[in-house]
Amino acid sequence: MELRDIEIFLTLAEELHFGRTAERLHLSQARVSQSIKQQERRLGGALFDRSTRTVALTLLGQRLRDDLEPGFGLIRAAMDRAAAAARGCCGTVRLGVMGALPSELSWLVQAYVTRYPECGVEFVEFHFSDPFVKLRTGEVDLQLMWLPVPEDRASRGPVVLREGRVLAVAEDSPLAASGFVSMEDLAGQTVLDPGEHVPREWFAAMCPDHTPSGRPIPRGPRARTFHEVLALVAAGRIVCPLNGHVPRYYSYPGVVLLPINDAPLTEWALVLPDSAPAPHVQALLDTARELGPRQIDDHATDFGDPVLTPLD
Repeated sequence: MELRDIEIFLTLAEELHFGRTAERLHLSQARVSQSIKQQERRLGGALFDRSTRTVALTLLGQRLRDDLEPGFGLIRAAMDRAAAAARGCCGTVRLGVMGALPSELSWLVQAYVTRYPECGVEFVEFHFSDPFVKLRTGEVDLQLMWLPVPEDRASRGPVVLREGRVLAVAEDSPLAASGFVSMEDLAGQTVLDPGEHVPREWFAAMCPDHTPSGRPIPRGPRARTFHEVLALVAAGRIVCPLNGHVPRYYSYPGVVLLPINDAPLTEWALVLPDSAPAPHVQALLDTARELGPRQIDDHATDFGDPVLTPLD
């Protein structure tokens, strides 16, 4: 059995769908079907039960999957290491992040260093008030940023995280007692002015200028750091949309986080400068693209004490 045929079988055993398997492996559906039929003829038994609606592993298929997976994983890892060595793939990726997001990327970093043992990831914090300066000056190789990013500032790489959103309000705000809010509840509320170094279209994706129905959302005081943002929220001078992961990591009296029940999902992508990435940086991008995005657990409805959060 050729390595490609093993890959086809194991992928179909995971997807249980010929079309998705073909798409994932960049093959035609006929090629996938042909490979499986050849393997079944060689083994003398069916690996999958097929109907017009479902595909399921037979007992023979289950046993073959369980026997093949460990060895195939070792072969793939060895091939990845050899390819990395041939490309001179070694070094540390300097990855710009905000707040506590490094904790949400542990799965990606672990997969990366497993595949490329000579590589590593160093997290470098950046702030929302000047989000592109470290990417522009070369202090970082990549940044994790919410989408969309302006095309003239950075190139978009793969999406790695998705999550919901919450609204930070003062604990004595009339909104605080509601339990949750909608995007329309931002009408008439004053939100943050991020300053002149922040592209408006990028910040508006998190903190919009108007509600979905077109009602204006005024901008008020300016802040440069999350501590300044939190002080403004606690004082009742602004409200601030934030991402849903932050209640897990930060708490402070005076600010309540409310789930925004109709907010669009935040998509976090790896972004990079326009110059060609180094091999070890490209390897991290390739790993992220192959693994696909992860959904951050929704903590927006699991609050204890009032929470004060940084602008992530």
